[in-house]
Amino acid sequence: MEGIRVGNKISKYPIIQGGMGVGVSMHNLAGNVSKEGGIGIISTADIGYQEEDFVKNPMKANLRAIGKEIKKAREIAGEDKILGVNIMVALSNYAEIVKECVKQKIDLIISGAGIPKELPEYVKNSNTKIAPIVSSLRCCKLIVGHWIKKYNYVPDMIVIEGPEAGGHLGFKSEELEENTKPKLEDITEEVVEYVKEIEKQEGKNIPVIAAGGIWDSKDIKKILGIGASGVQMATRFVATNECDASIEFKKAYVNAKNEDIKIIKSPVGMPGRAINNSFIKQIEKQKCKIEKCYNCIKTCSVVNTPYCITKALINSVKGETENGLIFCGSNVSKIKEIVSVHNLMQELVYGL
Repeated sequence: MEGIRVGNKISKYPIIQGGMGVGVSMHNLAGNVSKEGGIGIISTADIGYQEEDFVKNPMKANLRAIGKEIKKAREIAGEDKILGVNIMVALSNYAEIVKECVKQKIDLIISGAGIPKELPEYVKNSNTKIAPIVSSLRCCKLIVGHWIKKYNYVPDMIVIEGPEAGGHLGFKSEELEENTKPKLEDITEEVVEYVKEIEKQEGKNIPVIAAGGIWDSKDIKKILGIGASGVQMATRFVATNECDASIEFKKAYVNAKNEDIKIIKSPVGMPGRAINNSFIKQIEKQKCKIEKCYNCIKTCSVVNTPYCITKALINSVKGETENGLIFCGSNVSKIKEIVSVHNLMQELVYGL
């Protein structure tokens, strides 16, 4: 397996650890994944939730935490390794967060949960590379065409997230039903062929990364065989010693059964895949009382939202797993134990 090039760096393996917020993929997980030859991704979603002033001034806390987390991750991984961040377009202070990550000289920004139309503007005159998340060929063409036309900027990477991914999904609810669900392999084939045309046209190499439902080395080799340059995986990295989430959060993954997986409606305005726990069942019956708005999401209205997604995600990552939201991928029920990042990477690469 060949690695993935990002700027003048190349990872040892073609594996990107997906960004998971709030607080699931922070410096410890991302740093160790990069150290072991993959590309570690820090989630910037409410990244400052552990800062003392987070409740009072969440934006200030988040911006401060970005620098702290990137620095700690680099200390673990080493300067020669690739380190990235995931930034949701839906975040209220999207531009400020992107600019702070660029200021901290992050290698890669992966951006989804919306269309990152202005992203090239924010990375001008920097070495930070950018990758939009797409769910279809149509979405890919829209973003690539816009970036080239408005900014004369060709994406440095394309990340495809299929319908089996965890967290927020770029599909309509009806597209996630078994009989209408598109296949990641089909989307990947279409995007790879289109990207080949763009590469010839623009004279630039654009790695295509596939994500959603990829479980083991066989899945990775299958996707690489289609023409992708690598894969992005998130769910499997939760059940690692190095994951930044609480042990209770990790155990929720280990104990999850297939029938526990549910597609929910998120305050972000997109469907999401999560573990159907007491919290999910409760919000289906009645709206949660929102005592504090963190102004985290552009599309969220305190008046209409059934719950505060920031509070729900913080509760779960801290260990209150029955009183919080636990996003997961479609293969979560296959997880049976918590392992080290080193052992997981070796298994994914060599099929051990």
